[in-house]
Amino acid sequence: MRSEGAGVAPSTSDYRGRLPLSLVVGLLAMLAPFTVDTYLPSFPDIAAELVATPLQMQQTMSLYLLAFAVSTLFHGPLSDSLGRRRVALAALLIYAVSSVGCALALNIEQLILARIGQGLAASAGLVIGRAMIRDCYEGPAAQRVMARMMLIFAIAPAAAPVVGGLLHEAFGWRAVFWFLGAVGLGLAAMLLLGSSETHPRGRRQSIHPVAVGRAYLTALRSARFMGLALTFALIFGGFFLYVAGAPHIIYHHLGLGVNDFWLLFVPLVGGVVAGSFTAGRLAGRVAPRRIVSGAFALMAVAGLLNLLQALLMEPAPLNVIAPAALYLMGMATAMPNLSLMGLECFPHNRGMASAMQSFTQMGMAALVVGLISPWVVPHLPWLALTMVGLNGAALLLWWVVRLDPARGGREN
Repeated sequence: MRSEGAGVAPSTSDYRGRLPLSLVVGLLAMLAPFTVDTYLPSFPDIAAELVATPLQMQQTMSLYLLAFAVSTLFHGPLSDSLGRRRVALAALLIYAVSSVGCALALNIEQLILARIGQGLAASAGLVIGRAMIRDCYEGPAAQRVMARMMLIFAIAPAAAPVVGGLLHEAFGWRAVFWFLGAVGLGLAAMLLLGSSETHPRGRRQSIHPVAVGRAYLTALRSARFMGLALTFALIFGGFFLYVAGAPHIIYHHLGLGVNDFWLLFVPLVGGVVAGSFTAGRLAGRVAPRRIVSGAFALMAVAGLLNLLQALLMEPAPLNVIAPAALYLMGMATAMPNLSLMGLECFPHNRGMASAMQSFTQMGMAALVVGLISPWVVPHLPWLALTMVGLNGAALLLWWVVRLDPARGGREN
């Protein structure tokens, strides 16, 4: 098996792809944020052309996320039974067709329906990518590869609105969705020509509905696994407030234009890159629980600074965005470790475990977009307070989860 780097020991799978596994899974995982962020600069023009209300425009995101969350529950078990590569290829082709549907939409209802199709397919990349890493690596090696995946993944939120803004200015909003369709086909070609299967036939699981149902029931009954998944989801929800609210933050709070989304997303992605780099450097040197606890301390400081600036300062790019970028650094430091701890709970059903993680993560994002964001984004103090609240709930869960039931105490 090909090694991802010096000192990285493979586990049981025989990965012989032409491209490094961290690159493959990173690019697959990029599809989800790219699908969310690329069309954000086009919100006003889409609403005007399709005669859509603000609620309907919000539904193009919230229903995409809901479809994303639900479909993860199917992609994981399917990849456990049929293989990672085959399921991912089928999903990418469906994604490309759905993107074309978005580009050809004649009314807002057609756009929403096509966006749901995108969500049903895009979730495969994130679910299957995490499972592929645990197919091939374990321990500190898995932490390092997961952190590399996060570094690649982090490029998408910064690049997507910039690319979307340029396409929108040059060709109109429909070009954004033609571009996303091309991205889906490009990723399918990459997977077909540059990767190999990581889940051998001898380790496949039954796809029978009863077996799948039992596996999910076991996951739901695992307090440790669900605690880790919900901790992960709450942290992500605090970040997704800023993704969902990006058009309002850019156009209304900061008074910027269609090509200024980079001012928000580049610093946020800088935080993710810094956190992913930190997680990779600490892998194998510091216990995962200590890494996560340190990341929570950083997020708490960021949340407090964010609340203070929202209460005491006039909105400006530096003071609005900098605390959120610091929060993202903490989130990106914690997330690889939280994800791997959860996958370790079910070593024989990693696809299922990854699917449940993604379901809770994207379900929280859908909740944030559909129910929370419309109320808090118009008021910066409420936006900051909601971030603090979500992070506080995650911290409480983490202090419960870090009690090691196998050893009856904390890891020092």
